[in-house]
Amino acid sequence: MSDETVASGEGDDAGTGEDAHDGGEAEEEARDAESGLDGAAQRTAVRERYAGIAADTSSCCGGDDGGCGDGPTAGIDADRAQELGYAEDDLAAVEPGANLGLGCGNPTAIASLEQGDTVLDLGSGAGFDCFLAAREVGDAGRVIGVDMTPEMVERARENAASNDAGNVEFRLGEIEHLPVADATVDVAISNCVINLSPDKAQVFREAARVLRPGGRLAVSDVVRTAELPADLAVDPSSVTGCVGGAATVADLEAMLADAGFVDVSVEPKADSDEFVREWDPDRDLSDYVLAARIEATKPTAETRPETPASN
Repeated sequence: MSDETVASGEGDDAGTGEDAHDGGEAEEEARDAESGLDGAAQRTAVRERYAGIAADTSSCCGGDDGGCGDGPTAGIDADRAQELGYAEDDLAAVEPGANLGLGCGNPTAIASLEQGDTVLDLGSGAGFDCFLAAREVGDAGRVIGVDMTPEMVERARENAASNDAGNVEFRLGEIEHLPVADATVDVAISNCVINLSPDKAQVFREAARVLRPGGRLAVSDVVRTAELPADLAVDPSSVTGCVGGAATVADLEAMLADAGFVDVSVEPKADSDEFVREWDPDRDLSDYVLAARIEATKPTAETRPETPASN
């Protein structure tokens, strides 16, 4: 399969959910009014920021924007990586160029991956978590990374070559409209990306679409624990820095349930306040957001909740 085919999502197992849900645009418009940023502007801001990070081959750290994009694991800091749930072996197993330090946890640690699984990474960046997942699923398994930033996809493909990751591929696309066919994925992971989406409900609907029955969602992300100050809520750099777009636990639980997931769990990590504080030197962002572990399951025919009969 050519790079162009993979990037466009045109393949034997590629699909799209663009026409599957008519309510997405209305939901996005409502969120735009609340945040002060329209969806297109938010996507552009996110794409531009992470394109810049991908192009900076020396370091992704030291930006002025604050937030997860400043690279809490960059520089292969073993202590910080362990705070996020990575082991030293994880860092040693992957070439450093794949670890841009953009995460707020380790989704592969909670994904319970098995040999032969097909794994999808929503917002795969330079590929670090994909390469860790590839080790878990083995040669019989497969890992697909999807990212909307061309520069990130290019860098991830270069990293795949340097890591000799033959069971990993990277596709260009939005996580709201995944270039992945229906019911082809066993586990969907994501690391500090869904908060960046202006339409999180659509992201979860797409995840449900591509997962097989019984498939699982394992996500590390940021959740909002208190009302954001007005300047944070509308500041594009706050949104691209994984703060301004964070949803509450209750909202995430509702969106996951509405997407059809069961066994939904959204657990903020109290000990994440330490590294969240480092995202902004001028204020304590842990007053408003924390990292969280998010898990859910796509039901099988046997576990699907019964729909109440109408009168």
